[in-house]
Amino acid sequence: VQLQAFGGGFAQPGGSLRLSCAASGFIFRIADMGWYRQAPGNQRILVALITGGGRINYADSVKGRFTISRDNIRRRVYLQMNNLKPEDTAIYYCNVLINSRSYWGQGTLVTVSS
Repeated sequence: VQLQAFGGGFAQPGGSLRLSCAASGFIFRIADMGWYRQAPGNQRILVALITGGGRINYADSVKGRFTISRDNIRRRVYLQMNNLKPEDTAIYYCNVLINSRSYWGQGTLVTVSS
């Protein structure tokens, strides 16, 4: 199982970034894919989840601003982040849960600052 996240960077408050995660090594179309983030000194938390069936859940803090989506042909999951806030600054990780085991990508840093 390999997950490679990219697309992080710097944005000003109110700006946008789009994260992508390229997946391989498992049956992507049925997998539940998630984006998590970890800010300095904090625990890693779930930001958004999209199931293999297309059900979506968001953390309350990002509802209305972030959109998770997936492309089963390209085997990618995306996180569109709009109206970014300084508190969105974190390392963002792509995740998949397979047979009760959690797999993580390497993370991509998102920094939101004026």
